[in-house]
Amino acid sequence: MLKLTFKQTQAEVIVRAASTIIFNTLNRAGYPIVALSELADNPQYGFTASASFEQVGAKFVRITDLKDGGIKWDTVPYCKCDQPEKYLIYPNDILFARTGATTGKTHLVKEAPYAIFASYLIRIRPKPLVDPEYLYSFFQSDAYWTQILDEKEGSAQPNVNGQKLMNILVPMVGSEIQSAISNFLEVVRNRQDGSFEELPELPPPMKEQRRIVARVEELAGKIEEVRSLRKEALEETEVLVSSSLSQIFDYQISDKLPNGWKWKALGELLLNNKEGMTTGPFGTLLQKSEIQSEGVPVLGIANVQANRFVPGFIDYVSPWKAQTLSSYKLQPDDIVIARSGTVGRSCVVPLGLEPAPIISTNLIKLRLDKQTFLPELLCRLFNGSRLIERHKDSECRGSTRSFFTQTILLRLKIPVPPIPEQCRIVAYLDELQAKVNTMKRHREEAMKELDALLPSILDKAFKGEL
Repeated sequence: MLKLTFKQTQAEVIVRAASTIIFNTLNRAGYPIVALSELADNPQYGFTASASFEQVGAKFVRITDLKDGGIKWDTVPYCKCDQPEKYLIYPNDILFARTGATTGKTHLVKEAPYAIFASYLIRIRPKPLVDPEYLYSFFQSDAYWTQILDEKEGSAQPNVNGQKLMNILVPMVGSEIQSAISNFLEVVRNRQDGSFEELPELPPPMKEQRRIVARVEELAGKIEEVRSLRKEALEETEVLVSSSLSQIFDYQISDKLPNGWKWKALGELLLNNKEGMTTGPFGTLLQKSEIQSEGVPVLGIANVQANRFVPGFIDYVSPWKAQTLSSYKLQPDDIVIARSGTVGRSCVVPLGLEPAPIISTNLIKLRLDKQTFLPELLCRLFNGSRLIERHKDSECRGSTRSFFTQTILLRLKIPVPPIPEQCRIVAYLDELQAKVNTMKRHREEAMKELDALLPSILDKAFKGEL
């Protein structure tokens, strides 16, 4: 079974699988196995310094700059180095990550500006008659990664030093086979990037491996196609929920409403008292020094997702302080709405929150007259229609930061159906959302099956059973 180390893209998995298939074949064919020290010069550790984004010297390549099979030179920082010639990077150098989560990851330098490499990297240089691409291809295979994993085991911090690296065992083949393998795997990489190149032929004893790699590519492509189709179907269903809401409620003020519907400002839908709308007290009545690790919870913006309350609190205040802030306490069926960040995102406060939390400054509490408008429906309007977006865009234009105030909300105009119609709409939207949730659950289950399928296919490929 392919032994994955850090998280890899499907393209990286396919390249690694192709490398593994080829090098497993070399091992079975009985080619001599030699230590890396016979194929490359002594390893060298990089330079220790602090990186700077000011142009103070040579470019300074770190582990984090080795991404997606390359180096994005325009984002690489600089450093001061008195003897840069000792650490300069040249084409055909191979860099290894020697510590951290990506220990063992490699990069073959194809071209380089004036640059040196950092101390958490090891540099090796292939000896004459050793194709750098051949060594780099081996470093993508499971034959290499199995040895790296064995060296990393038992360490609190994963690492591989230069001596361990040079003891890695590599199949030694002639220059013609080295070149054929390098060329073949380069085409595999290109095909993962969208190229339509044909896979080149491989010399004996690897001729059959071309067909196996092509079959792996084909099956992996079908798995990815199924994954994409399931994702698209789910997105289309979620769009259906949102579009259904828009079709029901996205009227302009000048439009004629259905019989029995009326335009009302949000302020007319609230309970007619000071608790109808409240902005959280942080920064005014509540000081940071009053925040505690236990007591009465403070509802934050992280607790509020679209139509969904997220349990778990970070901040608390004492019961005495909460008593002085009683008008900021929440009750079941209150609506909390984000007034900054993801402006307009809201949810309904559920039953069972004891003690009743108070709201933070980033939230506004709405307490509706439920004989006039249902909290669940207003929440869906905030999260799923263009009503609030249009109002926000017009009110916040020219501002450096999106925000919502009580004044903006109070005058927000909403088309209000009769209560029986509201109940019908909520039931219809709940049914649609239940279908979306079912699809999500089925997709998650299918994704687990698909995630297990590719390693199974690769395992058969490595055994020559495809």
